[in-house]
Amino acid sequence: MFCALRKATLALPRLPAALTSLMLLQACAAHAGEFHISDSKASDELSEVTRIYIDGTLAATIRLDDKTQEKTVKVMTPAGRVEHTYTLCGQITIRNPEGMAETHEVSSDGILHHPDGRLLYALGSNNFTEFYLLDPDDPDASEHHTSHSRVCSTPVS
Repeated sequence: MFCALRKATLALPRLPAALTSLMLLQACAAHAGEFHISDSKASDELSEVTRIYIDGTLAATIRLDDKTQEKTVKVMTPAGRVEHTYTLCGQITIRNPEGMAETHEVSSDGILHHPDGRLLYALGSNNFTEFYLLDPDDPDASEHHTSHSRVCSTPVS
């Protein structure tokens, strides 16, 4: 494994080999992990915009429509953490029974357990009232709260 600080430690040839190795190991541990989130447009959706927050920071925005019906994004995580909070904020536009476009605001908060290396799916249920992340191979890898997220609320003036 090659770490960014390897060149810096090579410039210190007088350090004992054990100390140099320890410095390299610590530098390698600082690298972030990663996982992926995939979102697909449902057949009854006209469009969807989803903002994904990990640990309170915007990690990705996914825009879906007839041209882009599915998208997968890579999310980087800080090293040393095995649990992360997530928030999904979305606007899903559907065609209602009267033929008019109707936009639903969807959101949720949750917790990811050991997400590194996983592929999580952004899913909606209950007539576009619930929105959450799920690893179908390991449903215990994530949990979500059924209430709407306050992070997604937009102020009205």
